[in-house]
Amino acid sequence: MILDQIIADRKIAVETLKQAMTINDFEEQIQASAIKHYSFKEALRNKEKPLNIIAEVKKASPSKGLICNDFRYIEIAKAYEEGGAAALSVLTESKYFQGSNQYLTEIKQVVNLPVLRKDFIIDPIQIYEAKAIGADALLLIVAALTEKELQAYLELATKLGLDALVETHNEEEVKIALEIGAEIIGVNNRDLQTFNVTLETSERLRKLIPQDKIFVSESGIHTEEDIRRLKSLKVDAVLIGESIVKQKDPSKKIKNLIIA
Repeated sequence: MILDQIIADRKIAVETLKQAMTINDFEEQIQASAIKHYSFKEALRNKEKPLNIIAEVKKASPSKGLICNDFRYIEIAKAYEEGGAAALSVLTESKYFQGSNQYLTEIKQVVNLPVLRKDFIIDPIQIYEAKAIGADALLLIVAALTEKELQAYLELATKLGLDALVETHNEEEVKIALEIGAEIIGVNNRDLQTFNVTLETSERLRKLIPQDKIFVSESGIHTEEDIRRLKSLKVDAVLIGESIVKQKDPSKKIKNLIIA
């Protein structure tokens, strides 16, 4: 399974990180940082917008390869903000998604939106790193962690002032997310084993998530019809990457999706 391969490589990357940096180093960076932070959670609770879109700054993916040849990430982020995105998601995993911490830090300097660090968190040092590079939130993937790790990482993120999008793929993972007290629960419509994508996953799991939780539908969202289908489920937000980053005018695409 591709997730297992990615996690194995992230473990190597984390060990390399630990040779160069310590948690104390990141704590000093956090204390010295002048980066302005925004609440990811509150942005997704915004009832003034017809739909809250988390727009993803994404260069590549394991399933599609290179998605964006002309990857002007600063321009892309600004266009997302202009189009009315509620928040941004920035890939920082380098091998499979060609992401970078630098992308996130530089984007934070030019937008006034909360930014999610999209990566594979498998060690506490990455949570300190996320805060140090400027993230407002991070991704915790239930399929990649034990329940004990999820609980500890969620608590650490909260302690550092980071929101956490807890990503699920099936009924059992939703149950775990609820048990650890996740407030923002994402449902990834992509099957991690087959890479098949269907919005039926969000439809099936929506009924398991209480209305007081923030529900985010992720992956496979391309058209205005997809948006209307998800709005009928009363989703709080949608995370969209490929279908907007490939657009010549991503700002217009976001506006059209919101209007839908």
